[in-house]
Amino acid sequence: MSFLLRLALASLLALPLAPLRAEEPAAGEEPVELLRKRLAERLSSKGEQAKVESRADGGRGARGAAKAAKPEARKDIHWAYAGEGAPEHWAELKPEFKLCAVGTRQSPIDIRDGFRVDLEKIQFDYRPSGFAVLDNGHTIQVNIAAGNSLQVMGRRFELQQFHFHRPSEERINGRQFEMVAHLVHKDAEGRLAVVAVLIERGGDHPLVQTIWNNLPLEKLEALTAPGTIDVGQLLPDDKAYYTYMGSLTTPPCTEGVLWMVMRQPVQLSAQQIGIFARLYPMNARPLQAGAGRMIKESN
Repeated sequence: MSFLLRLALASLLALPLAPLRAEEPAAGEEPVELLRKRLAERLSSKGEQAKVESRADGGRGARGAAKAAKPEARKDIHWAYAGEGAPEHWAELKPEFKLCAVGTRQSPIDIRDGFRVDLEKIQFDYRPSGFAVLDNGHTIQVNIAAGNSLQVMGRRFELQQFHFHRPSEERINGRQFEMVAHLVHKDAEGRLAVVAVLIERGGDHPLVQTIWNNLPLEKLEALTAPGTIDVGQLLPDDKAYYTYMGSLTTPPCTEGVLWMVMRQPVQLSAQQIGIFARLYPMNARPLQAGAGRMIKESN
C-alpha cells in the first residue's frame, strides 16, 4: 500500500521517483507517514528553488513575463496625409491634436446653402515685400515680410505666410478645384483669419512662377529670394467671398479661425500645377462635418 501511495503521489506531482532510503522510521512513525514527510520536504525545496529563480529573473515571474511580452510603445509618428500619420490618426499622435477628432467647428467643409447678404468688403493692404520659400515637408510655404494686412469686422490681421494644397481642401457646392492657396493672418490678440484662393487650370500665373523659380533644394530650409512679390496679385479680380468659422486644416486643428473663401478662382497653367504635384501629389485634409454652422456669401 505504501508503495502504491508513493507512486501515485510522485506521478501527480511530477517528482522523480527516488528509492526509499533504507533508514528505519522514527519511533512511532509509520512508513506511510514517513513517505508523506519526505514528499512535503521535496515540495518545500521546490518552492524555495522557484523563489530563487524568480529573484534571478528580476522578480518578474509569470506576471513579469506577460509584461515583457507586451508590444513596444508606438514610435513617434509625424502627421501626414497617408499611412500611419494620415488625417484619421491625427488625434492619436499627440494629446494636443485631440481637436482633430472631437472638434465641432473643423475645416475644410463643402460650402453650400450660404446666406446671400451684403457682406462688408475685405480691405486688403498688400504691398511689394521680401519673401522666403520653404518646403516644410507638408507643402510649399511662402514667408512674407511684415507690412501686409487685411481689415474686416473691425479687426486688422497681419499676413504671416501663405501655402498651397492639392487638390483644393474646400469645395463649393460639391465642386473641388485643382489647388488652393491659403493666406494665413493673425491679429494682435492672436486670433487667426485665413483667406482661401481657389485655383483652376488655365493660363500661367506670374507670381506663382516667381515662387516656383525660388524653390529651395532642401526641405526645412527657407530660401530667401531676391526681389519682392506683391501678394495682391494672387487675389482674383472679383473679391466676393464666402465666410464661416472653422479651424486650421492641419494639426493641432485649432478652432475659432475666421475663413474667407474667395468665390472667383485664379488660374495656374498645367505645367505650374504639375510642378507642385511632383512635390505633393495630394496634401488635402478630407471634408469635415458642416455641423449646422452659418455660412455667409457676398451678393
